[in-house]
Amino acid sequence: MERAVVQITLFGLLLALATTQLNKGNWDIYSFHINSTVTSRYATTVITSRVANRMNESKEIEFQVRIPKNAFISKFRMFIDGQVYDGVVKGKEKAQQQYTEAVSRGQSAGLVSSVGRTLEEFKTSVTVAAHKKVTFELTYEELLKRRLGKYVLQIHARPMQPVKDFKVDVYINEKAGINFMKVKGGLSTNVLATAITRTQVDKQAWVYFYPTEEQQKTCDSCGEEGMNGDLVVVYDVNRNPSLGDIKKSRGYFVHHFAPSSLVSIPKNVVFVIDQSGSMHGRKMKQTRIALLHILNDLAEEDHFGLITFDSSIVHWKRELVQANEQNLESAKKFASNIHERGSTDINKAVLEGVHMLNAHPREDSASILILLTDGDPTSGVTNLEQIQSNVRMAIAEKFPLYCLGFGFDVNFDFLEKMSLQNNGVARRIYEDSDADLQLKGFYEEVATPLLTDVTMTYNGATNLTQTNFSQYYNGSEIVVAGQITDNSIETFTPQVIAISRNRRMMFSDTNAIVESNGTESDSHIQRVWAYLTVKQLLEKELVLSGSEKENAKKQALELSLKYSFVTPLTSMVVTKPQGENTDVLHKPKEGETPEEFRPNAAGGQAFSGRRSHGGFPAQMPNHLVVNSAPEMLPTIVAYSATHVPRSHRFLLKTENLSLPLCFDVTGDVRLKLLRHPNRGLSVNGDLDSVQNGGFRRIVIHLKADLLVDIDTREITVREGQTLAIHTGQDIITAGSLTVIRRDKEIDVAAGDTRMVILIHEKDGNEFLWPILRQKPLDNNVSGILAMKPAVYEEVQQNPSTRLKIKDLEIDVARASAVDYSIVSSPTHDCWLMSAESALQRRLDDFII
Repeated sequence: MERAVVQITLFGLLLALATTQLNKGNWDIYSFHINSTVTSRYATTVITSRVANRMNESKEIEFQVRIPKNAFISKFRMFIDGQVYDGVVKGKEKAQQQYTEAVSRGQSAGLVSSVGRTLEEFKTSVTVAAHKKVTFELTYEELLKRRLGKYVLQIHARPMQPVKDFKVDVYINEKAGINFMKVKGGLSTNVLATAITRTQVDKQAWVYFYPTEEQQKTCDSCGEEGMNGDLVVVYDVNRNPSLGDIKKSRGYFVHHFAPSSLVSIPKNVVFVIDQSGSMHGRKMKQTRIALLHILNDLAEEDHFGLITFDSSIVHWKRELVQANEQNLESAKKFASNIHERGSTDINKAVLEGVHMLNAHPREDSASILILLTDGDPTSGVTNLEQIQSNVRMAIAEKFPLYCLGFGFDVNFDFLEKMSLQNNGVARRIYEDSDADLQLKGFYEEVATPLLTDVTMTYNGATNLTQTNFSQYYNGSEIVVAGQITDNSIETFTPQVIAISRNRRMMFSDTNAIVESNGTESDSHIQRVWAYLTVKQLLEKELVLSGSEKENAKKQALELSLKYSFVTPLTSMVVTKPQGENTDVLHKPKEGETPEEFRPNAAGGQAFSGRRSHGGFPAQMPNHLVVNSAPEMLPTIVAYSATHVPRSHRFLLKTENLSLPLCFDVTGDVRLKLLRHPNRGLSVNGDLDSVQNGGFRRIVIHLKADLLVDIDTREITVREGQTLAIHTGQDIITAGSLTVIRRDKEIDVAAGDTRMVILIHEKDGNEFLWPILRQKPLDNNVSGILAMKPAVYEEVQQNPSTRLKIKDLEIDVARASAVDYSIVSSPTHDCWLMSAESALQRRLDDFII
């Protein structure tokens, strides 16, 4: 099957997405349906794709769709020649065993991977005989979360070609009544707007999206490959001013609680802002802009504080002050002058924020602590568990901590655990043009507390999901589910107790009717309970330790298997016709693309994936993890005595001059590519055996205990006593280092340093070529990649050309060199000279 790869470059770490472009002569998607049913905020979506092989020979047919990150896949099946092939959800260990048996026969894997901020990509394939058809059917489920007064159902459509029979059907059924409904997203604008039909009648709503083939080609996000965009349905329901909306069905109930007719509670909020060196540039600018917007939104009855930190702490004021006009103007001036510098002492900064809130308590108010950082702790207390313990003891469950992780350098697992330990949440802020709006949007979610110390009680119920909440915010919603004891509705008594300003409130309604759904929805309420329970058990598993942690993990696994949810603890084994690959699909964590497996040369398996902080795998079995030993690292291959040394030509760019300089390095040597002493970063490269080729291996050292070894096939990460081998297109995070592998490109980020490693091919041999995309701010960096552009003067042309560099005159010859720093590898004319003359130093200074 012919394939073309398209790459879309995004800001920051230059994340790329590879999409398969269809050759319509090969196979044809003749029907593509998306059917989403939302009942009581619980959405079940079925994607059905029907594909025909129009060729006279068997073809591999690929199924590739995107689903919301918050969803669980619950069913996948294929229909081929009257046979049904069902995917089976298994525990990861059992799935891995089945995969190992398959991989020993030379088979490969499918995957589910993170795409952007809100989506994951599901991909698998199957071989279809000539002139035969296949139907793919994927089902996923999610509980829609209310934010800022609305629920959002996101449907992504990317069939990869215009489809004759393309339909999206959305049905919403809310017994509480639908307050409003809107359709948004890129697929709802301009020419595609006419393809949408909306109907709303009291408790029900329908959205139909039926674009023609021509419309699928001519919209803003369309082309010859069809549509690629989102259809977003936004809605809210009517509110019961008292107890809320409770539904029960055959022994299970779900309670949606979101009172709105309440007076807001004044808040005490402290913002703890990272101003370390890694926040330089656009991140710092966007943080300043967001802070100015947030300060404008503070109510006069609020009290607030501002702390910035690097290795030390800077207070705007040492105590909380009222958000009056004078204080706000002063705070805005302070925010406008925040500039990046220094290292990162998260422990000291967060504890100071806690101290400010504890030292200035106010009755009838709600306290909130918000941390924004983009990196790992690098000064003061740097042990992550110690920081979490310190913060937890200091807060002592008095108020929530919200952690905002800016970009992908940050250790998100660390922030997430610290937030969950303190009744808050962590949110990733993506490095993009709208980062300031992301920051402001998060603040708006917690800007208006309406209740504190919320306790939900249910007499006559058991196996409840979370029932205690530190705060309830305007525009959000509290959802609790559980089982009704003996299915006795007569003894089932729900009640909510909370604090609103200066008074204790009780929400109950003795005359309330708990709606009982018919048999058609019997499993629906039960699945809501299972979904919520699994989500919360996974959060507990992150926070707990010892036997409690294992028990939470065991319960989450059992429920995931019972309800066929693909979660971080389970995998879906995709069965196919005999002789075909067995795919094992895993759910990635936030900011992570999951494992891809491949057989190694010895017939075993190499696993790829992301490592979590501390040397333990983020998920099992993401990758091979072994007790580290020096002999486990890839070894340098020594060439025989008959090996002829190869020459590699390097280009040294110039400033405003017509020709660059070039020089040759001969032999199998290891070069010093980059040294950054203050960060403890060094990058070395081993030249390959291809004439005028590049590097066969690049080795990155970060401080004393982290080594990343990169070749064209795999990335090996050694951290402390743990070794991990990655072979897929994953996001790899180790300490403050992030590595992202794509098809022919590897991105490496470490604080203020960004490097891209391109993979080139010459004469059938692949090799690496590194480029420094972002040079560290520190002037104390060295290495070939850190060389400044050359400056020379042409002092003689005849009979030979002579250049003057600094005070030295050098004879040069006009030659050519390939520029491997560019994907297309153009050839440039250059002035050829010795390496010492070009580098203005001995070549031995750059050789290890």
